[in-house]
Amino acid sequence: MGALIIGFKRAAFSNEAGLGSAPIAHSAVKTKHPASEGLVALLEPFIDTVVICTMTALTIVIANPASYVELRNGGESIGGVTITSDAFGTVMPWFPYILTVAVMLFAISTVLTWGYYCMKAWTHLFGRSRASELTFKVLYTLFAVAGSLLTLQTLIDMADAVLFMLAVINIIGLYLLAPVVKRELNTFLAFVKRRDAGLDTDEDTVEDTDQEPVKTTV
Repeated sequence: MGALIIGFKRAAFSNEAGLGSAPIAHSAVKTKHPASEGLVALLEPFIDTVVICTMTALTIVIANPASYVELRNGGESIGGVTITSDAFGTVMPWFPYILTVAVMLFAISTVLTWGYYCMKAWTHLFGRSRASELTFKVLYTLFAVAGSLLTLQTLIDMADAVLFMLAVINIIGLYLLAPVVKRELNTFLAFVKRRDAGLDTDEDTVEDTDQEPVKTTV
């Protein structure tokens, strides 16, 4: 159970699945079928967690670097980035430099992404004005500076607590909106079938749950 809990926490930190944050970015696209963007979003957890994280874990286990051995033997707590760097360094001595740049870019992109998410939530609550956005940017900058003064474990614990709260609220919303999601998905799948059949796709197909698809002119 402990391994499962840690796995869930790190998976949420990795791909944000179920938190409701990624849809803020995906909602910026222009499409007639929102379900199509939802299917695109499904690729993110698969590529990020299932593929990349699994490959990284297998590399660490197979390479078995000294830092990983020390950690298993109850030594000093070592960060995952350090263990990953040592694991790849056993085969490619120059790889730690590339990993350092990748981690730096990951950190910068994370700060910018969550800043965008928070900005959208802030403007939704307090209005989209120059003063409102400036206030948020100042507060976000202050929190970023304050966060850099905390220890890594404290930041991780705080992030886990906030992500858990987001997941609880978002999952409740997912259950309430499940019929809407099902309807949108059925509409998009009907559209794909019509397109593959070579029929006119200038008209959207709206499918009721208990009736045949009905065509409505756009």
